[in-house]
Amino acid sequence: FSGHYVVDMMKLGTKLIVIDPRFSWAASRAELWLQIRTGTDGALALGMLHVIINENLYDTEFVEKWTHGFDELKQRVQDYPPAKVSEITWIPTEDIVKAARMYAKASPGAIRFGQPIDSNAEATATMHALNCLWAITGNTDIPGGNIICRPPYGVSLYPYSTEEVIQLYGEEFVNNLNKKRIGADKFPLVKNFRAWALADTVLEQMESGDPYPIKGLWLYTNNFMAGTAQDPRRHYEAVKKLDFNVVVDNFMTPTASAIADIVLPGQTLAEKNSVFTTGVILNAMRGPVKIGDTKSGWDVAFEMAKRLNPQAVPWHTLDELFTERLRPAGVTFDELADNNGMLTPKDHPSGGRPYRRHEKGQLRPDGEPGFRTPTGKIELYSTKFEEYGLDPLPFHAEPVESPISTPEIFKEYPLIMITGRRNPTYFHSEHRQIPWLRQFDGEPYVELHPETAAELGVEEGEWVWIEGVRGKVKRKLRTTPVVHRQMAMAPHGWWYPEKENKAPILNGIWDINLNQLIPMGHQGKSGFGGAPLKTMLCKIYAMEKVS
Repeated sequence: FSGHYVVDMMKLGTKLIVIDPRFSWAASRAELWLQIRTGTDGALALGMLHVIINENLYDTEFVEKWTHGFDELKQRVQDYPPAKVSEITWIPTEDIVKAARMYAKASPGAIRFGQPIDSNAEATATMHALNCLWAITGNTDIPGGNIICRPPYGVSLYPYSTEEVIQLYGEEFVNNLNKKRIGADKFPLVKNFRAWALADTVLEQMESGDPYPIKGLWLYTNNFMAGTAQDPRRHYEAVKKLDFNVVVDNFMTPTASAIADIVLPGQTLAEKNSVFTTGVILNAMRGPVKIGDTKSGWDVAFEMAKRLNPQAVPWHTLDELFTERLRPAGVTFDELADNNGMLTPKDHPSGGRPYRRHEKGQLRPDGEPGFRTPTGKIELYSTKFEEYGLDPLPFHAEPVESPISTPEIFKEYPLIMITGRRNPTYFHSEHRQIPWLRQFDGEPYVELHPETAAELGVEEGEWVWIEGVRGKVKRKLRTTPVVHRQMAMAPHGWWYPEKENKAPILNGIWDINLNQLIPMGHQGKSGFGGAPLKTMLCKIYAMEKVS
C-alpha cells in the first residue's frame, strides 16, 4: 500500500527492475523496465531461473545447505529458455537475460510483488517460482533480502494453519468442520489453511444446493455488485434467491439495495475496538466514539459464534478474546490500548531485525535450525504439493483467455483488458458519493495508447464500448502513452450514487461495471488462484454520443 520505503532505498542507491505493463513512476526511474504481458509473471521468473542456474550465478552454499530439489528445478527450467520466455511475455530476450544477471549479482536483492501476481488461475505456481528465485540466490532472511515475515510477538488474531485450529479445538472439531466447509473437498490446500470457504465454490453451491443448501447471507461492508465480485449478474441472481440476506454498511450501496432483506448500520474505524499488527508493531485501539446501536464485524462474529457453538467460545466479551490472542505478547487488550501499542524488540524472533532465523532455530516449532517444511529446507521441489496431487515444481500456465490459449478469441478481441489498478481517489467502490472527490475523478474511464486509439478511430473524451465474450460496458476514453499498445486499462468499483438506487437501475452498475466481463471459477488446481482481472480479452469501439 505504501511505497515510501522504496523511494528511501533509491536515495540510498538501490537500483530497480520494474516489471509492469504500464510505464509507472517507478518504471521511469528504473535501471530496467520490463513491459510484460499480463498473466505471464511465472514464465518470466522461470526464464530468469534458467539464466541464473545455467550461468552458475546462484548461491552454491545456500542451495546445498538450505534447499530441497535443486536438481529437479534445474531440469524444469530448461523448458523456459529466454527466447521462448520472450515469446510468452513480450519482453525482449536480452532484457530477460539482463534482469536475471542484475538480480543474481546484486547482494543483497529483494523481490517486491503486488496483487497482479494473484490474478491468475495458477498464481500458486507463480509464487513458487518467485520463492525459488530468492532462495537460490541466497536472498532469504538476510538484510536487504526477502524475509520470512512473522507477526509481532507471534500474535495473530486468526489461526493460520489447520494445525493451530486443531490445537485450539481438537482434531474431531476440524474434521467435522471440513465436512461442511465449502471447497475443502475439491482443493486440499484450502482444506489445510485457516477455516475459510472458497468464494467461487460458495457461489456454485448457492446455485446448486449441493451438498447442502445455502439459505442466507450476512454481508458486512462489501459492495460486491459494484466493485469486487466477478460476474456480478450471476452473483445477483444467486443471492436474491436465498431465504434471508442481511447487509451491514455505512451507505446504501447498490448491493444493499439489490439483495438485502434488512440493512443495518456498520461501525466506522472510530467506533470499534480492534487489535492490529503491522510489521514489528502490535497495537490496539478502543473506539472513542459510539453512534447509535451499531456493531463491528468482530462483535457480530463473536456473538454468532457464542450462539452457534458456546463450548468453543469460553470468553464473555470480545475484549477477553483479544486478550487471549495477545497472550504470546504477555499483555492484555486494555494494557495494549492504554500503552498505544508495542514495538517488537530487535532481539525477538519476530522483531525488527529478524535475519537468518533459519540458522538459529527460530522458524521451526521444534527449535531446530531450518525452515518450517517437511524437509526442514526451502522446498524448490515441494513435497506438500506432491502429497496433494499438485505439480511439485513451478510452471507457467496461460491465462483463461490470451493470445496463446485462445487465439480464435484474440482475433475478435485483440486487446488485453486490465482492471483492479489502485486509484488515488477511491478505494474499490468507496467514496463515489463524495462530491469533491468526483471533481477529481468524475466518470468511469478506460485508458488506451494514443496510437491504439487512432487505429480504432476513437478520440479522447469520447464514450466507447468495451466488449468481451460475456458482454459490454460503457466507458469514457482517456489516451495516454504509458499504456501498452495492445492493452486497455480501466478502474473497477464504479457506480453512480446520484442515480436511482432501486432495481433495475441500481446506480447504473449494469452499464459501467467492468467485472461483468470477467468470469468466476478460475481458481486453479490449488484453489488459491485469482480471478483473471488483468488478462481478459476485449475490443473497444465508438458508441453514440452519451450525455
